[in-house]
Amino acid sequence: MADLLTVSGLSLKTADKLLVEDLSFSIGQGERFGLIGESGSGKSLTSFAILGLLPASIRPTGSITLGGEQIVGASERRLSSLRGDAVACVFQEPLTALDPLMPLGRQIAGPVRRRLKREGIDSSRAAVKREVRVLMEQVRLPDPQRLFDAYPHEVSGGQRQRVAIAMALACQPRLLIADEPTTALDVTTQAEIVQLINALVADLGISLLFISHDLAVVGQVAERVMVMRNGRPVEIGTAQQVLTKPHDDYTRNLVAAARRFDAALEGGA
Repeated sequence: MADLLTVSGLSLKTADKLLVEDLSFSIGQGERFGLIGESGSGKSLTSFAILGLLPASIRPTGSITLGGEQIVGASERRLSSLRGDAVACVFQEPLTALDPLMPLGRQIAGPVRRRLKREGIDSSRAAVKREVRVLMEQVRLPDPQRLFDAYPHEVSGGQRQRVAIAMALACQPRLLIADEPTTALDVTTQAEIVQLINALVADLGISLLFISHDLAVVGQVAERVMVMRNGRPVEIGTAQQVLTKPHDDYTRNLVAAARRFDAALEGGA
């Protein structure tokens, strides 16, 4: 399996603090990879580095290559071109990614039009609307005709997240980053979104970087996982090995805490 993304010796620093230190991993073509860590572990900063969205106060060193192209040190113009076309992200809270004053269909239409123009095919209003409807159906939004003209506040959190996923897939990226995409949702909707992401990644043949603090969710998605703590890699391996027979004490504690939490939920049901 050829690697699509390779992160090698990545460190992220401010003027006086080391935030991520010597991080290395790779994601193959069509592979599903999970980053696990508690809040502050550096997992989301890692995704921002891959997207070229780090704030100016954070300096990356090391290497990030996507499809053989170097991300670290690339110009903003080039990074902007890569975002959407090569890599796209679904964030934790879709309201931060959606314009509250714009209908949902128009928000998906923007990246769709960009892709159609890039491919040199019909990008008329009618053609764009047809593609938007296809995407809305692909992410299993109910009644796409009605939701096309709906505003973000008029739909549920799960439906907003489906719109965000449609926007991320609109330019047909090779790598999808899902950064805590289920945290803000109820348990039932979480399961639906995880199932949807799994199905879409498999159907489209794209790679996935799934970021979460929830071991159970990552175990449903990823083939391989890396555990992070305080900006450093702790353990990496297959999902089955790391989540069922962890080698590191920190990972063992995470797994044990997750099991105790699940048992408490079942006991209170």
